[in-house]
Amino acid sequence: MARHDPKKKKTPEEPEDSETNELPPTEPVQNEEEKSYTKKKLDQLFWLRVALAVIGGILATFIFESIEGEDRRWASITFMIIIFIVSIGIGKKLNLQLPRSDRKKLVTTGIGSFIFIYLFMWILSYTIVNLPNESGILTPFT
Repeated sequence: MARHDPKKKKTPEEPEDSETNELPPTEPVQNEEEKSYTKKKLDQLFWLRVALAVIGGILATFIFESIEGEDRRWASITFMIIIFIVSIGIGKKLNLQLPRSDRKKLVTTGIGSFIFIYLFMWILSYTIVNLPNESGILTPFT
């Protein structure tokens, strides 16, 4: 019986291994101008989220003033999530030309700053609005 040789000889028609391992790039290569445009748009999205966090945190103090207890907290957190989802929609309208691997940047850009600034502004504005009158500090809200 003839043994089968596992080492196959190359024929001239077959391409070399180095050529078959090279795959064409799946993503378009961005030039410097496109990269700077994308960075500029991501910066705009970041600062938009910061502004929305400041405005949303202050608005939450006044919008949910009539709600008492635990429900106020959950209403404000839900309001924060809604504002963030709106910012994602605005980010999509900015026509960011992100490579497929960077699509998550639309959601992750500025998310930490958004959450902490929103919470900070909500707590700060709530504290200022609800200062006790005996403190001696004059505020425009008392």
